[in-house]
Amino acid sequence: QVQLVESGGGLVQAGDSLRLSCAASGRPVNSFTMAWFRQTPAKEREFVAGITWNSGRTDYADAVKGRFTISRDNAKSMVYLQMNSLKPEDTAGYYCALYWKPIVTIPIRPDEYVYWGQGTQVTVSS
Repeated sequence: QVQLVESGGGLVQAGDSLRLSCAASGRPVNSFTMAWFRQTPAKEREFVAGITWNSGRTDYADAVKGRFTISRDNAKSMVYLQMNSLKPEDTAGYYCALYWKPIVTIPIRPDEYVYWGQGTQVTVSS
């Protein structure tokens, strides 16, 4: 089993920045793609950003390209999401996810990910 724990969410104003963190434990996750998703009560869970095991490839949703940056530190079993120039429409619960197969691609469908964290809330006021 793998446990994922997110942190770093909060209430900010439009234009501010936040850095989300995801700590993995239980089993080594260094060989697997990890991603961030977000969800609001009115919308289905959507892909935000993903990163392959060696950080060789990243992928972003169009809505966050140029503003968000995903990174990982395999030595610490951590994944990060740096969010800049936040907008009210970025308000959501943000979830860390692990794709439990050794691949070099980044799936964007949430049902392809096996392990999930409990989420951290990001609220951006206008």
